[in-house]
Amino acid sequence: METLTLAQAQQIIAGALARSLQAGYKPMGVVVLDEAGQMKAFARQDGASMFRFDVARGKAWGSVGMSVSSRVLAQRAKENPSFFLTLASTAEGKFLPQPGAVLIKNAAGQILGAVGASGGTGDEDEEICIAGVQSAGLVAG
Repeated sequence: METLTLAQAQQIIAGALARSLQAGYKPMGVVVLDEAGQMKAFARQDGASMFRFDVARGKAWGSVGMSVSSRVLAQRAKENPSFFLTLASTAEGKFLPQPGAVLIKNAAGQILGAVGASGGTGDEDEEICIAGVQSAGLVAG
């Protein structure tokens, strides 16, 4: 079974932040979690608020825990708010169903973890996560 390496996690963050700088987005925080939801790497750009870690982690944690992107979770939360409120409470604040995180997969489709970002709009956060995953030669899902 393949696992996400520290080098891959660091490349995902570097690729995500490079895309953010290229696009001129506000300062970001990016977190990479492994398949068990444990933090592999995190970076917060200069000027990013103190909330960036918590928000990015909550998006990525929900994504890897539910095996879908946080955009899918946000849609599901709209359709079933009671369940997602209960889930967020059960997760002790670690679960945030908002766009801005994607799964990290290998070429065979195995989930290796998730990456989440915070600092821009949900679309911007998601965009830089996808760019980061692709920069590491992996598949964003």
